[in-house]
Formats: sequence, structure tokens, C-alpha cells
Amino acid sequence: MAFSQTPPEQHAAEKRSAPTAAQGHVGKLPDLEAALHGFPGFFDLQGKKLADGEFVQWLESQKLCVTITYDFGAGRLIEEKAVFQQEPEFVQDEWSWRELRNGQVYRQFNVDFVAKKATAKKLEAKGSVKWSREIKVEPGRTFAGFGFTLAVKGLRERLLQGEKIELQAVVFLPKPRILPVGISYGGRDKISTGERIVIGDRFVIHPRVPLVARAFVDAQDERIWLTVPRPAGFLRWEGNIVEPDDPVVRVDLLPANRSGPAEPK
Repeated sequence: MAFSQTPPEQHAAEKRSAPTAAQGHVGKLPDLEAALHGFPGFFDLQGKKLADGEFVQWLESQKLCVTITYDFGAGRLIEEKAVFQQEPEFVQDEWSWRELRNGQVYRQFNVDFVAKKATAKKLEAKGSVKWSREIKVEPGRTFAGFGFTLAVKGLRERLLQGEKIELQAVVFLPKPRILPVGISYGGRDKISTGERIVIGDRFVIHPRVPLVARAFVDAQDERIWLTVPRPAGFLRWEGNIVEPDDPVVRVDLLPANRSGPAEPK
């Protein structure tokens, strides 16, 4: 998971209006996920299309499996995979993310939530560098990557009522670590994608960086928009690609050639 840059005035308003976060579990999703196939668009924040995406979601052995790929052309590809349990409660079992350049793995991150282990690998000037760490996972509270979109779906009604809920994120700096994050409702927006205007609810994921780590961890907010009304579906995500110093990008549900900013409704 990475975190995007929120305009200072918007972030300040959200922070003032948000109640104190309470630790929570997602519990059982109100609407169980099923098979889906889509083609999201990958953009910069100015709305320029950077990559063509493909989203595939299916059920296998009572597990929810997700694979998301983005093809940038010129031999660059990003692939994210995740596995979840939906019953008796929503729990993430696996997560992986990798970037390939000309067929070679440029960087790769993996989380085994069951074994409570996270690994990272990056190709640097001096060669391949690897990290591995045991992590403290709380099932139903600890997520990574696309897992947060589904977690927000599960918490949506509580967030709309003004609750601020604290979960845990597995992040890579590039070494893996657990970071508490506060999730809150940010408001209802009009989203311009292609030739369409779509209404969505905006949810803010705010990292709670310990004081001792703030000198070397610059974690910004991430935002997720869900469709209205229920059953809520993914509409938009904004955040750093995967690491905090990555460019801030946008992923839209619709595969348009241009993407516009979200504006308060």
C-alpha cells in the first residue's frame, strides 16, 4: 500500500471534522464479492492515460482471488495479486505486487498474512537487494494493496455515519513494516471520467506514523471512491504507485482516454 498527496486545505478540513479513531475489524462484508472482469484506466493526476489495465476477480476453493495488471507499453508491466476469505469474516490471506521491465523483475513485494511474513526485492545499481521480515498480523484488521478497497466497502456504512476506524497496513519503505492507518469518510464527489460524470463517496486512509519514524517515513494520505448507492463498487483510487516516493497516480473504473478531477457535490 502507498499513500497519495492530499491538498493541505482539504486534508486539514478532513482532519478537523474526523472523530477519534477506534480500532476495529471489518467483519463480514455486507455484500459478498463474486466474479468480475473489467478494464480500469491508469492515469497521472493531470488526467493523462499512462497504462491500460485489466481487473479479474473470481472465486476458487471458497477464496476470493484478484489479479490486476497494468500495461504501460515499451516492456513495462505492473501486476498485483491478492487472496481473501469472505466468511465467516473478511480476512486477507495473500498479497503480491511486482513491476517488470523488459521481462525482468524490477521490484517485487510479497505478504503472506497466514505465515505472518513479508518480503521485498528491488533491482538497484549495485544489484538485487532483498528484505524479509516477520510481521504482526491481526486477521480482519491488517491489509495491503487492493485489500483496502474491499475493507472500505465492508466499513462503508459505519464510515458514512461519522466513525473513524483504525486498521493496519503492510507497507514497504522498501523494508516491510506494519503501519496503523485511520479511515474516515471525506465527502461525496462528482467524478469526471471520459465523457461521463459519476457520483461517488470519498474515503480517506491516513497513515499514523510513530513520532520516532517521522524523520524517515513521509507517508501521505490515500483516497478511495466507491459508487453510490449500495451495493458499493470501486470507482477511483489515488495514491503513490507502491512506495512513498513513487509518483502519485490515479486508477479509474472506466477505461477512458482522459480522467478529470473529483469535485465536491
